[in-house]
Amino acid sequence: MNPKYLVYLLFSVLFSQVSYSQVYQQENDATHIKTVIFRPAIANTYTPIAKLGTPLVISFDDTEADEKDYYYKIEHYNYDWTLSDLLTSEFLNGYDQDRIRTYENSFNTLQYYTHYKFTIPNKVTKLKISGNYVLSIIDEDDTVVFTRRFVLYEPKVDVGVRVVRTHDIATIQEKQSVEFTVHHPNLHINNPKKEIKITVLQNENWQTAIRGLEPMYFKNNQLIYKYNKKTSYWAGNEFWNFENKSVRNSTVSIANVELGDEIYHTYLYTNIERIDKPYTYFPDVNGNFVVRNINGRGTALEADYTWVHFYLECLEDLEGKELYVSGAFNNWQLNDENLMTYNDNSQLYEAQILLKQGFVNYQFLTKDENGNLSNHDVDGSYFQTENQYTVFVYYRKFGSRYDRVIGVGNGNSEAMFR
Repeated sequence: MNPKYLVYLLFSVLFSQVSYSQVYQQENDATHIKTVIFRPAIANTYTPIAKLGTPLVISFDDTEADEKDYYYKIEHYNYDWTLSDLLTSEFLNGYDQDRIRTYENSFNTLQYYTHYKFTIPNKVTKLKISGNYVLSIIDEDDTVVFTRRFVLYEPKVDVGVRVVRTHDIATIQEKQSVEFTVHHPNLHINNPKKEIKITVLQNENWQTAIRGLEPMYFKNNQLIYKYNKKTSYWAGNEFWNFENKSVRNSTVSIANVELGDEIYHTYLYTNIERIDKPYTYFPDVNGNFVVRNINGRGTALEADYTWVHFYLECLEDLEGKELYVSGAFNNWQLNDENLMTYNDNSQLYEAQILLKQGFVNYQFLTKDENGNLSNHDVDGSYFQTENQYTVFVYYRKFGSRYDRVIGVGNGNSEAMFR
């Protein structure tokens, strides 16, 4: 065969593999799947980011309550969330798929549900390497009912993170910038611009992740990232919240509770836009949620579901944009369930969402016709807002076939005022 043709054929194959790499896309959860909790087995942690070997606990509710057989599947991904080329045996010991064997039905609740729970690693699945992963939950018909990202890291480098006001005068009152330094005294990096990749998250929300950053400076065993605009985020405002751990009672955020035909309805007080209001600090959990129930012995099986009614008074021009109630309660997904609609009679934006009892953070998020998201169209953006930032350091040594996560750093904007 002509050598030139062989070269052409080789490049064609390589190009096709790159062009058709499978990129992970977050799909909406099935409507009967609620309260997915995926966290390390460590107190006061909310997101599935953990040191390699740390147990991760996954639980969820099926409101159809018919004790289905569900299976989990684990896949390894590259830094850019394209599916890696590794064989299953290269990233785990055991099986990448197995049936979820631990489940129980709810007790003493108006909304019946089946609660599922399992842990990774377990007897049949042990992950061997760091990196990006996707967990898929599959039903008896081989249909994926929900997926979740998770990241395992190995502490090979230290990551110092500092949050400051942006240096851009035009947005100095509204934005925060993330500066960070990667210390690698025990790791030799030949070509940092090629071998090191960075991802930055605000409040562990992958929808607004920043990638593609190269170190600005090199100093001894340090990689220094001091960008201004490239690592700037709209600070937004503090999250709204409500708590209905007692499902029958009103609170400072709940105006009224009524028993409907089947379950309770929780009516929140009307939220008012804060875009032109002075910034006011009040503590939140940066969009997360905690299941709570004071009327039973346990939250997993005895916490009930209610229809939570959200109301927003907003005079801003949102033409061409969709408005959502957003938060970790549904993994920041934007779908028909948390889409707000305008009621001409009440002149309010309204939404009704089925949520489990507890403490819930939420915000009002807009999406324009081009898919651009904004956390400040309704509630404004203030540099004083408390936000949590996470920096991931990925490392692919020349000749390696996958991206390791060799360090994770955390920084909070509160440090600006200490």
